Amino acid sequence: MANKNLNAAKTAKKDEFYTQMTDIERELRHYWPHFRDKIVLCNCDDPYESNFFKYFALRFNQLGLKKLICTCYNGSPVQGNELLLHFDGFDNEPTKLAYKVEITEVRDMNGDGAVDLSDVRYLLQNDKNVLSTLKTGDFRDPECIELLKQSDIVVTNPPFSLFREYLVQLMEYGKKFLILGNKNAICYKEVFPLIKDNILWIGCTPMSKEIYFNVPTEYIEEALANNKNRTAVLVNGKYMARSQSIWYTNLDNKKRHEELDLVCHYSSMEYPTYDNYDAIEIAKTQDIPYDYPGIMGVPITFLDKYNPSQFEIVGMCENLDLYQLKTKVYSSDECRQAYLAKFGKKGTYDLNASGVIIKNGLKVTMFANENTKQPIGNSP
Repeated sequence: MANKNLNAAKTAKKDEFYTQMTDIERELRHYWPHFRDKIVLCNCDDPYESNFFKYFALRFNQLGLKKLICTCYNGSPVQGNELLLHFDGFDNEPTKLAYKVEITEVRDMNGDGAVDLSDVRYLLQNDKNVLSTLKTGDFRDPECIELLKQSDIVVTNPPFSLFREYLVQLMEYGKKFLILGNKNAICYKEVFPLIKDNILWIGCTPMSKEIYFNVPTEYIEEALANNKNRTAVLVNGKYMARSQSIWYTNLDNKKRHEELDLVCHYSSMEYPTYDNYDAIEIAKTQDIPYDYPGIMGVPITFLDKYNPSQFEIVGMCENLDLYQLKTKVYSSDECRQAYLAKFGKKGTYDLNASGVIIKNGLKVTMFANENTKQPIGNSP
């Protein structure tokens, strides 16, 4: 049943996004010391296609890994278009079944004086102890959970539609991880409290950095047919999918301890105060004043510059006032009146979902590019 649900989710939600090696390399270089003598699990990765598997297999000895485990639920729609491009003449990929690969060493199998993909290919072809089948390959399946239990660090790009459930499982089993997810996941009730409490944070790749993914051909065809040009993007002559993706991790790194250089001076004329929060509006992270000691509403893009020693995250603007920061809750009538005043027609303005400022006599919601704000406290 779990595998059926997972396959249904990936089909309905289009979860087949394959991460480029350059994006993996850019992020992983910040965490190398964490991997020595560790068991790494990539539990959403077909080793014949996944660049996560390729990355760790090629750097197995350099990182000093103890073991690499890779699992998948079946062959993917991009089968043969990713890792196999680098396996010249290698065309005997197993049937589209759920399977796992476990590697405890990567040696120079062909005697050419170097450890490369040809040696990994030899392992997959000739060592029967390396490759085996699974019942479902679903990360929620008991046999996959057993693999999770024995691992130290999980690194992968999980199905976007199952991100909440995936992260909850990692937290339940106390795992270290580095995973990709949608930017909007920051606002999930399963995610933001972890960020607030400094249990989880954003990775080192800037949130403004575009990440492009290899996807099945039908994804691109559908995007182009529907004129979704923001989704299907031509990159170096090849169509790829753009996704609002960022890295989430609980692995420490030097970047998150860098102090943000503040150069702006606070002025009540330049920094409006919210009508519904005892906080000032900060339009851009670079505009945070160095001399304001109170609470500030900042865009979520602040989070990739967040230093927990310099700032304290106290909550997030949202309807339910979960963090008890609101000084005013607007009635339904006030929301309708605000909409009519701003747009000149009937409707409702969800004023309670964000910080609101009064501009030219009108109530205006202040959103970041990703549609939310996090009030924070500046710790001088």
